[in-house]
Amino acid sequence: MSRVEQPSRRTVLAAVVAAAVTAGAAPAAGDTNAAPHEEAVLARLVDNRAWTTFTDWRSGTARGTRPVAGVRPGLVIDSPAGTTDYTDPHTGTTAAWEYATWTSPVHTLAVPATEVIASWNAATPAGTWIEIELKGTYSDGTDTPWYVMGRWASGDRDIRRTSVDDQSDGKSSIWTDTFAIDDASTGLRLTSYRLRLTLHRRPGNKATPTVWRLGAMGSDVPDRFTVPASAPGLAKELGVPRYSQEVHKGQYPEYDNGGEAWCSPTSSQMIIEYWGGRLTDEQLSWVDPSYADPQVCHAARHTYDFQYAGCGNWPFNAAYAATFRGLQGVVTRLHSLTDLETLIAAGIPAITSQSFRAEELTGAGYGTSGHLMTVIGFTADGDVIANDPASDDNEAVRRVYKRREWENIWLRTKRYDANGKVRSGTGGVCYLYFPARPSLQQRRALAAVGVR
Repeated sequence: MSRVEQPSRRTVLAAVVAAAVTAGAAPAAGDTNAAPHEEAVLARLVDNRAWTTFTDWRSGTARGTRPVAGVRPGLVIDSPAGTTDYTDPHTGTTAAWEYATWTSPVHTLAVPATEVIASWNAATPAGTWIEIELKGTYSDGTDTPWYVMGRWASGDRDIRRTSVDDQSDGKSSIWTDTFAIDDASTGLRLTSYRLRLTLHRRPGNKATPTVWRLGAMGSDVPDRFTVPASAPGLAKELGVPRYSQEVHKGQYPEYDNGGEAWCSPTSSQMIIEYWGGRLTDEQLSWVDPSYADPQVCHAARHTYDFQYAGCGNWPFNAAYAATFRGLQGVVTRLHSLTDLETLIAAGIPAITSQSFRAEELTGAGYGTSGHLMTVIGFTADGDVIANDPASDDNEAVRRVYKRREWENIWLRTKRYDANGKVRSGTGGVCYLYFPARPSLQQRRALAAVGVR
């Protein structure tokens, strides 16, 4: 299963939203459909904005970058704005890098947010890397500092991809991959933000990173132990490959203590291969040839966050997926299983994050403080069909979980642990990987859940 979640991120996922809606305002776990006014509230919980088009990349403020057109428009280094030294905290190496920047226009959040999670899709050839930053304005009119949301490269030869700890201004903080208001009960919210990209390359290197997608999801999820139940609406199962993280137990312990903690990259690899993503023999040549499913080892290495010391950094997983030709990846929040049914109907599986005691999810056989699964469909009764990587072997990965239990453990923001203490839940967080050129049905399904 997943590693024990670090307090630096997961413990704030529920606490920061305490002022939005009290837990008592949500229907009990046995209730059925949400009332219309409850659905309207749910619809206002999440705001997604992404820059992906040639017109998008021509907006904002560029210093040494330029947009490139084509099937997949993007942003590249044109003429570097300058040179800077970067000391990698994980290797101690200091090196000079040429850089260029692009700053997005201000985005006003439709949902004044307690949390913001950025996502990006990019290619970083050897000798290049990117930094993603966020600067926002609070509801009291003051501004945040520029916060680093990630320093990222698809490989690990030039820099160690990393989140950055100890970022706070007394009103908000960065918890690994998540911007969070420190005390949501004050009513303070983030009302707008800008994102800044800094593209780096070694001096004299003509290669450049290419960024195809940059965006963020802002949310204000109610503080809740239970959520409204949704009515079943779809019976369908997608043919997603099955991989067990447990098969890799003890392998490459330098990446989050080995395979037992690799729920996130294992889930990512399942969906990447569902969409046709494949790794070459050369890319897998570093993996011990005696290991089964070497692509899972590769996914763990290439999603590993050297600061978080784990493979569960959400945007890093989405960025890894987008390194495969023709794929996009985003991190978002969904409102209900109805949203997942909409995606499954269009052929789009999802990776969801949840935490639970063993008795809260019938048939799981374990409890966890944080775990990723791949939702691949629904039974005729509306129960969830999930590829659960916390299984003994690949054949055991396909599971069917009770709809009501599964929906609640995924969407709630507060829960009780085995000792009766209040802990956090992830409030509907999921990764979505989908084609760079989605079909009309896929575009409509993504739009229906707030993603473009």
